[in-house]
Amino acid sequence: MELAAIGLPAILFGGIFYYLLMAVFLIGAAWEYINLFRAVKYEPQFHITVGGVALITITRMFFPVYAQPAFAASILTAMAYHLVAYERGRDQSALDFCITVGGITYIGWIGSYFFELRNLENGSWWFMLVMFCIWIGDSSAYSIGRAYGKHKIAPRISPKKSWEGYAASVFTATIGGMFFVYAFTTYGGLKGDITIWQGAILGFILGAFPTLGDFGESMFKRQSGIKDSSDVIPGHGGFFDRIDSWIWGAVIGYYFLVWFIL
Repeated sequence: MELAAIGLPAILFGGIFYYLLMAVFLIGAAWEYINLFRAVKYEPQFHITVGGVALITITRMFFPVYAQPAFAASILTAMAYHLVAYERGRDQSALDFCITVGGITYIGWIGSYFFELRNLENGSWWFMLVMFCIWIGDSSAYSIGRAYGKHKIAPRISPKKSWEGYAASVFTATIGGMFFVYAFTTYGGLKGDITIWQGAILGFILGAFPTLGDFGESMFKRQSGIKDSSDVIPGHGGFFDRIDSWIWGAVIGYYFLVWFIL
């Protein structure tokens, strides 16, 4: 509830308020990502990863013409740093470089679709449509999976997740897509830009695929032997734990809307 109280005004007002909200999560996730790999003796470069994510988020939100140069500069800077590290005796520098680049790319570039989605015309409503579908799907997956889950999807990566919970996520996100489209076009700011059936398709996709983002972060944590990416949000884990499926939802939702609706 506390997160919603902070998040909804930022989503509705947009601009610097929205940027600060999402940047905190993305930059915080980058910090946690570095710590996960350092726990197993890799040495991704902290300042380049976190700084690259920060630079990409700023440019994607406010100066999109500079976003690609910022991304490229971050990658090249990472290469230069890890070359020096190898020359100084760090034998795992090639893998360190890949981890650094992975954080910049996945959390910084892919994560910045949060800003692309919000910057669409009527972006606050599109953002809420996409994220509400994910949230309702995640909630039903947790509750149904906990109560009735018997068949594990990926026991090595995430032993608590079941096919029963996954089916509940897809079903409720599909129904949620229809409901939220109806509510937002009838009482909100979308004004018939999307049909209920298109909302169902979007909800189905958002129930089916962002789970892979959750699995992806679980893979990082399993390899590191760490349960939560951090304990910065009491009762919720870390920043990365909060946005693992959101990252997938933002990019999928953005391209669905751009290609098929707008």
